[in-house]
Amino acid sequence: MYRLLLPGLSIKRWILVNIAGMVLFTAGLSLAFWARVPPRDWLARLWFVATARELPQNMPLPAGAVLIGLGLGLAAWGARRLIRSFTHAANPATTGHEVVKALLGERGSAPRVRIVGIGGGTGLATLLRGLKTYPVELTAIVTVSDDGGSSGRLRVDLDMPPPGDIRNCLVALADAEPLMEQLFQHRFARSSKDLNGHSLGNLIIAGLSEMTGDFKEAIHKASQVLAVRGRVLPSANRPLVLRATMTDGAVVEGETAITAYAGAIDSLRVIPSDITPLPEALDALYDADVIILGPGSVYSSLLPNLLIPGMAEALAASRAVKIFVCNVMTQPGETDHYSAARHLEAVLRHLPGDNPFHYAIVNLQRPSPEVIALYADKRQQFVEPDLARLRALGTTPITGHLLADLHLARHDSENLARCILETIARKRR
Repeated sequence: MYRLLLPGLSIKRWILVNIAGMVLFTAGLSLAFWARVPPRDWLARLWFVATARELPQNMPLPAGAVLIGLGLGLAAWGARRLIRSFTHAANPATTGHEVVKALLGERGSAPRVRIVGIGGGTGLATLLRGLKTYPVELTAIVTVSDDGGSSGRLRVDLDMPPPGDIRNCLVALADAEPLMEQLFQHRFARSSKDLNGHSLGNLIIAGLSEMTGDFKEAIHKASQVLAVRGRVLPSANRPLVLRATMTDGAVVEGETAITAYAGAIDSLRVIPSDITPLPEALDALYDADVIILGPGSVYSSLLPNLLIPGMAEALAASRAVKIFVCNVMTQPGETDHYSAARHLEAVLRHLPGDNPFHYAIVNLQRPSPEVIALYADKRQQFVEPDLARLRALGTTPITGHLLADLHLARHDSENLARCILETIARKRR
């Protein structure tokens, strides 16, 4: 219930008003019954300290009556407003963080916190799915470097940015009927060779892109179809290619080839070198109150956005609270044996200037041995929370038990959202 003390919920102010009323009421009683109170009473001493005079003999009774009236009125007003805040939000089935959500929803006149999430894959979708249940202003900046599967085929066939990660984020933010979400996520499995493996949502976005002649506008139209809560923006309006230099000196091009290469990544860059970020994405970073990087694959989901010229500079220049969300498990072919701090270090190596991240959210909940063994078969390990090393980088670690399912090592969207909102509240105090 301590979340009810988050800034802006109109809770703390009415508690303080109520306390002030009770203090005045107590002081009034002391004055009104002055004759029965010893002369060394605390109120007399307080009066003498404040005025350097003795309390007048004829003052206590009328002053006490006035203070009693003011105190009762103030306490009643504070209690009434406090009860009103709860009754507008709560019902018999509503407790805990649901009350917080409802209370936040009553703040129609207050400006919403502008949150920008950067990433791709399923990690950014997980983040958005949890945050959309709160009254915040959400913008997702999504990578356009995928070259595998349905997205990769559409990218080559239609010369368009890959729509897969965009589709996942649209569905995560959707407020449409469940059937519409299922349609967007449906993948053809028993169709012709041309359709087999394609996602229907990818095809819809591709069709809208061809109809409008603009990928960004296609996303906007798809957002309207799905009644999306927030904005989904590609980091660039054209596809980009990843080029990695491996620790053995090899240069590997393309996201799929990089993750399949049997070696560690030393550095990453994007081509073409003259690619420019979407102007709306830059504006979102500059205007944000909070910027969140992750969770997601460091080299194939997170860094591709920040390696576009101008994006890292906008991140550094923004006055927003900046949060890095560390993965639960390592990514095979990308972050093998990486700890939490090493994930952040991999990002910082590719950014100009100082570390911009104020906080790093790190999961402490270790999966069961059976789950660890299952992921080991996929060459994935639990990300060790080396918190001291994170602090040495200048980033404050925020920890929690963030797993969604004891049988799957992935973030729980609700727990992650609450952790982020509580971090924002702490920063603003």
